[in-house]
Amino acid sequence: MIFLEIQNISTEVLVKGYEMKEEYYECLFCEQSYHSDEVFPYDNRFLTAEGMMKIHMELAHTSPFHALLALDKKISGLSDVQIEMMQHFFEGKTDQEIVNASNLSSVSTVRQHRFKLREKEKQAKIFVALMQLMKNPDQYQIHKEARQVDERYSAEQKEREKVLTTYFKNGLDAGIETIPSKEKKKLIILQHILKRFDKEKHYHEKEVNKILKTVHEDFVSLRRHLIEYGFMERSDDGSEYWVK
Repeated sequence: MIFLEIQNISTEVLVKGYEMKEEYYECLFCEQSYHSDEVFPYDNRFLTAEGMMKIHMELAHTSPFHALLALDKKISGLSDVQIEMMQHFFEGKTDQEIVNASNLSSVSTVRQHRFKLREKEKQAKIFVALMQLMKNPDQYQIHKEARQVDERYSAEQKEREKVLTTYFKNGLDAGIETIPSKEKKKLIILQHILKRFDKEKHYHEKEVNKILKTVHEDFVSLRRHLIEYGFMERSDDGSEYWVK
């Protein structure tokens, strides 16, 4: 995968390891693709193009995680030690098992690496936000001309209403049939979903899931999006969620 191409790929697509381009599902890490109008025989079954792509990710790359971790360090920005630690953490090894399988001297050293990776994740979010603001500064500023502000707000409001009407076909308090793939539409949907939560309340994961199920059956993806896009936060152990 060419480094410049990553700039145009969302985090969600990177996590999946493939994307939809025109009429094909294409792997991000090789040239494999499957036409969306075809079905494919596999293990005495017939799979859709996306289903076949998921099988390809497993057979050719083990998983999107492994494929991303195998990228050149100039692209990932990870050190050899970080790559090794992330592999161990992904496999669910205990701190002591990691010490036994690596050159690290103690459990406390493993925990320190785990903490540094979490810090790197927080820093990455800030960096992405700064880059977005740097590329499109006017998009996030209110101009002095009141009339221009009113017109811009009116246009954006109309677009939001159109998106919400399109996806919430049975009313804004009902559910949606599909989660939009385009980031702008997805953000509008997530902002609207957030109204179903009390800003002063902390929720258990089951409570969050129950609310999100009223929106779409894939409540796990919705919950992840709310966290990834910064609309909600959760405790380190994942036991509590709250509106940010």
